[in-house]
Amino acid sequence: MWLASSLAVATAIAVMHATKTLHPPGGATSLIAVIGSQKIHNLGYLYALMPAGLGALIMLAVALLVNNIPRSRRYPDFWV
Repeated sequence: MWLASSLAVATAIAVMHATKTLHPPGGATSLIAVIGSQKIHNLGYLYALMPAGLGALIMLAVALLVNNIPRSRRYPDFWV
């Protein structure tokens, strides 16, 4: 368990560093996937899509809506 936990966090941080998207909760998300309860393990890869991915999409939608209300602002400045 301790080896899988450390490898999950290290891999998540290495991928985020390589893509220049370092965000510490990403390491916590991978840690929860390893040490989480049986319910989380039963989700399998769906865990990455539903709570983590869906939450990120909802936050992006809110940010786009709120930050683009005034005509003087444009969010995001650019899309990669």
